Amino acid sequence: MTERRWASRLPPMAWDSLLPALLLLNVLTMWAPAELPVAVALTAALAVPLVWRRRAPRTVFVAVVAAAFVQWLVGVQLPADVALLVALYTVAANSGKRETLVAVAVVEIGAVLACLRWATDGAFLTPFVALTAMVVAAAVLGVNDRTTRAYLEARRERAVTEERARITREMHDIVTHNLSVMVALTDAAVHAQPRSPDKATTAMLQVAETGRQALTDMRRTLGVLRPDEPDAARHPLPGIAQLETLVGQMCAAGLPTSLHLDGDHAHLPATAQLTVYRLVQEALTNTLKHTPAGTRAKVRIECAAETVTVEITDTGPPVSFVAHSGNGIAGMRERSAGYGGELRAGPLPGGGWEVHTRLVFGGATESA
Repeated sequence: MTERRWASRLPPMAWDSLLPALLLLNVLTMWAPAELPVAVALTAALAVPLVWRRRAPRTVFVAVVAAAFVQWLVGVQLPADVALLVALYTVAANSGKRETLVAVAVVEIGAVLACLRWATDGAFLTPFVALTAMVVAAAVLGVNDRTTRAYLEARRERAVTEERARITREMHDIVTHNLSVMVALTDAAVHAQPRSPDKATTAMLQVAETGRQALTDMRRTLGVLRPDEPDAARHPLPGIAQLETLVGQMCAAGLPTSLHLDGDHAHLPATAQLTVYRLVQEALTNTLKHTPAGTRAKVRIECAAETVTVEITDTGPPVSFVAHSGNGIAGMRERSAGYGGELRAGPLPGGGWEVHTRLVFGGATESA
């Protein structure tokens, strides 16, 4: 493991220098003194450009091909000819289809010329097939490398996009809900101050606690709240167990809300419970913002073995869908779809508003 970490810290040019060094070492140790100057010069011309192959793959390819042509004219066979395959691989790994095909054609012409000049006893076909196979293999490996990198980059970008969307949804729900509650509590404190200072003080304390909760939730969402911080233990990740606190908060803000919880939720994953909490939070926040005083809300959560049914209704007067819609509804639909649910949000026939969905997890195949 230590050797792998050490190797991963080496710059790419260090790795790309290894093959030229080995090829030059081979020439220096294996060639006769009389042939050494020409062999060393041609080997250097073929191999040394590979050091820069990642930075300028096309330029390096042209330089290696030119050196190979000079080598063919001189009539010296060298192990450094493998540089052609490496240069071809690099072009295929960093260029488009057209440039790759041109590079393959150039190297293939070189293979034909080499077989015509150096094939022994007229045995042209066997070395030609072998060289062609190596050319095709180098190009295929390069294309595969380019495709794999493009696929991984696409996955990385998709992951980044999904994470941004998740943070956006979380921040919208946290900010919208807590600010709406804080405004409602502040208005209640202002009205209560002349007649009941104690109630006003209680409301302002709730405003402060709501603000602290919002800051903690935002820090957690943005990934800056460490597990060992006191706030992490004092403010656990919201779930179904925290719905009673949420309902109490809404009641204090002026929206009488009842909670009906059926079934055991202990077996539900934490992420599913967070989804349920955020759906209820957003729906109640919409009701608090868009309905007049006197509106009442009801939350019903039904937990089954592999599904959770979420229903939030209110008794407010009929209002347009536009008043309730926006990023909030879109965010709820995305959250619900993450667990196979299809969110239904709209006015009730007799007045009021309903948000309904069924989340599916585990091996269930039901849909909302």
